[in-house]
Amino acid sequence: MARLVMKFGGTSVGDVERIRNVATHVKREVDAGNQVAVVVSAMSGTTNQLVAWTKEAASLHDAREYDAVVSAGEQISVGILAITLQEMGVSARSWLGWQIPIRTDSAHGAARIEAVDAENLIDRLEQGQVAVVAGFQGIGPDGRIATLGRGGSDTSAVAVAAAINADRCDIYTDVDGVYTTDPRIVSKARKLDKISYEEMLEMASLGAKVLQTRSVELAMVNDVRIQVRSSFDAPDAAQGSGSGSNYVGPGTLVCGEEEIVEQEVVSGIAYAKDEAKITLIKVADQPGVAARIFGPLADAAINVDMIVQNVSEDGKRTDLTFTVPEADLERAEAVIEAARDMIGYVQILSDTNVVKVSVIGIGMRSHAGVAQKMFQTLADKGINIQVISTSEIKVSVLISSDYTELAVRALHSAYGLDDDAAA
Repeated sequence: MARLVMKFGGTSVGDVERIRNVATHVKREVDAGNQVAVVVSAMSGTTNQLVAWTKEAASLHDAREYDAVVSAGEQISVGILAITLQEMGVSARSWLGWQIPIRTDSAHGAARIEAVDAENLIDRLEQGQVAVVAGFQGIGPDGRIATLGRGGSDTSAVAVAAAINADRCDIYTDVDGVYTTDPRIVSKARKLDKISYEEMLEMASLGAKVLQTRSVELAMVNDVRIQVRSSFDAPDAAQGSGSGSNYVGPGTLVCGEEEIVEQEVVSGIAYAKDEAKITLIKVADQPGVAARIFGPLADAAINVDMIVQNVSEDGKRTDLTFTVPEADLERAEAVIEAARDMIGYVQILSDTNVVKVSVIGIGMRSHAGVAQKMFQTLADKGINIQVISTSEIKVSVLISSDYTELAVRALHSAYGLDDDAAA
């Protein structure tokens, strides 16, 4: 017998018929003798509508009341799923975030989970009852509902899995696993059987939408094994899930590095289009100038990613280039312009026609030449590299977005990731 958390997103519970499909997945696991907690999002489109109504009522609204409104979507979906399970003969009960309780900090609208008191939940599971838990929400220190930010249901699921000491957390999505790259760009992309937490974290932060970044961080810290699965597979086509460390079911298992026996040098190619490049021309080349640039940006909560500084020929002036999220470009330019006298640059240039392409793999730690192969592959295709950044398991480059598909396909082939059996 295993103790499982099953998480279903908005498209999986988009209408009552899809909720019945979810209930069939859950019943399969219950019939296999497993203890099951289910975490669900609001029905697709519901949260967007609730947010729109909130903004229509007042563009500047109280964040606590915003949370009271937008958390209502999950209350509907957990209730309907519990009713559907009961109709199928499965003992089930819905739980809202405050009923467990899932305790959060005070940052309404983007709260972080601080603790999950799962004693009552575990008692019900051991009695054979399915717990249907509302994702995306908890209770703040002020005793009011707090939401975790968009995509927070993944984080809820992992937090519940850690709290009840689950054998695994199954995340059901509209894709059937984690691929070596975007299958829409590379038809020969392969689905991975296993991927490490670190690799998944890099891929999630670089644009892979399969899992939310915070949920992967939480899973890694608490050693919660995640199985990414498709909610649209026929539920009766699979048996109940195993729970041992050797279990690899449908989809992709996100787990500790020690579970991956044969580590690929490179596991995947990721790309992020929502980048913007800023270049400051003729900045004073002296101690403290970087702090004067990036300090105000940090104060404005603008995340700076890749940074490169050109060599100063005369020792007086240099050019400095960095990237920010495209959505923050206008604010970043305003912050830098306001600090112009303090920074002392001559001109600011910006470019949104860029993409960050990354090669990711835990095998890089023990293999040389990964970056060289990336640079040579791009050079052979005539693709100019604008900025480079590296970490222990990742090499990223900034290139013109015109070459996104060419670069991803070329790198995917260069590192031997193509599925030769694919069409």
